[in-house]
Amino acid sequence: MSPITKDHKAAINLLKNGGVVALPTDTAYCLAADINIDSAVQKVFEIKKRPFDKALPIFLPEKEALSLVASDIPDITWCLVDSFWPGGLTLILKKHPDLLTLAVSGGNTVAVRVPDHPIPLDVIMSIGTPITGTSANISGQESPATSHEVYRQIGEGVDMIVDGGKCPISALSTIIDLTSKVPKILRDGAITKEQIEEACGIVFH
Repeated sequence: MSPITKDHKAAINLLKNGGVVALPTDTAYCLAADINIDSAVQKVFEIKKRPFDKALPIFLPEKEALSLVASDIPDITWCLVDSFWPGGLTLILKKHPDLLTLAVSGGNTVAVRVPDHPIPLDVIMSIGTPITGTSANISGQESPATSHEVYRQIGEGVDMIVDGGKCPISALSTIIDLTSKVPKILRDGAITKEQIEEACGIVFH
């Protein structure tokens, strides 16, 4: 029996009980797990065949939740989130000392974004906790834009695949590292360098 369904409400109970679900987002389908359930987060690593020392990005329901997972947040962060969240911008920040999750792989930083898609946002709000937001693929392979592309890569290794149609943006999120004095783009993606520079007065070298 295929794990693909259009009923994202069914994914909520699965996540609350330690399941792993593939969800559509604005950029690519993601593997979602409750970040506070270690066994679920570990399963995400296993499904992706991702090294356990390579941290997983985390999805938040809204920008106001940022202070719950990050600390020492530089002022430029708020311009970035006001301008581009929800949307295709992932920020790397210093981890909040109270954030205890396998998703950060024992590191002192956290990668976060608010996706611009109603399904993951509703799921996060419904379970009441952030979720993992890593792409629903085998590490190193193409990031899937449809539920069937997810199934072709990871099959029934995931508990459920929520079919929300094709992801609207054909690019992964842009990643900016804000853990040092000078912001640095680590991955070009959905939000361009020029858009960021214009919105927030940053100059990237």
